[in-house]
Amino acid sequence: MPIRPKLVLVGTGGTIAATTQSNTGLTDYDITQGVHTLLQAVPGINELADLECHQLFNVDSRAMGSLMLLELSHKLNELLARPDINGAVITHGTDTLEESAFFLHLTLKTDKPVVMVAAMRPASALSADGPLNLYQAVQVACSSLAQDQGVLVLLNDQIHSARFLSKQHTTQTSAFDSPDAGPLGLVAGGQPRFMMRTLLPHTHSSLFDVRSQHNLPKVQVFYDHPDTLAELYRHAAQSGVQGIVVAATGNGSLTPGALEGVSRAHRLGVVCVRASRIHAGPVTDSAYDEDHHTIAAHYLPAQKARILLMLCLAAQLEHDEIAAAFRDY
Repeated sequence: MPIRPKLVLVGTGGTIAATTQSNTGLTDYDITQGVHTLLQAVPGINELADLECHQLFNVDSRAMGSLMLLELSHKLNELLARPDINGAVITHGTDTLEESAFFLHLTLKTDKPVVMVAAMRPASALSADGPLNLYQAVQVACSSLAQDQGVLVLLNDQIHSARFLSKQHTTQTSAFDSPDAGPLGLVAGGQPRFMMRTLLPHTHSSLFDVRSQHNLPKVQVFYDHPDTLAELYRHAAQSGVQGIVVAATGNGSLTPGALEGVSRAHRLGVVCVRASRIHAGPVTDSAYDEDHHTIAAHYLPAQKARILLMLCLAAQLEHDEIAAAFRDY
């Protein structure tokens, strides 16, 4: 009989750990359950793997700030360095799942399977999606094909790379997709099946190492629109912000107010990145960048561009090195 792999199950909270007073209630819930309670709702999960539980946080993911991301990365790096641990599963809320997953994708130093899992419906709901998602996440983490894939995310029968995953709908159980890439695989017939893998740098091939980092630079996202106030950029710079990502129009096109704003921010030492309000497609290099000292986000949406810019600034990369990182990652 094959030996079961040993996985760490790390809980951070989110809808998957939430309940309401009504089994038809899907909103206005409270985070009430820890990972041990979650396991009780998933028959047979302990037959898949030996699960070592760690409850690191129990919060809505909208509260997952940079210090918590660092703590999560530190804890996982510590756990995954143990020779008796074969992989990790992390429960998380959906609101900022893509940011946390991408952060871990770039900062964990391991080739062991790491799978994040979430739910769109609280645990108390009829047809809650959390239990099956969690069961399948453990299945994926037990698969040898999940090794050296960076951080994976299991939702709605699909296996996504943290690099491409994005929330596309506010409430549906099929809320997540990977624009411009698609999922890496799926769970079908009770088995994980991989069809693709990402070739971009991650985990041990990533240049970002936060294991000795105790804080991260302040980076803000500004949503661009006609009548944008350039004064906001100056105020951010004077408030200690070191980086600004502009969720700009179209192919990263900056409005007149944003153009003036990034110029002011640059003069005050702030690095500015052009992303887009559009959920798919690249922001390509432009004459804007040389004229206004901006950097194109390429295929990263604004929320993930913020994560990469924080890591670049923490690593004290120069402007040209940051631009190269946005091309490479």
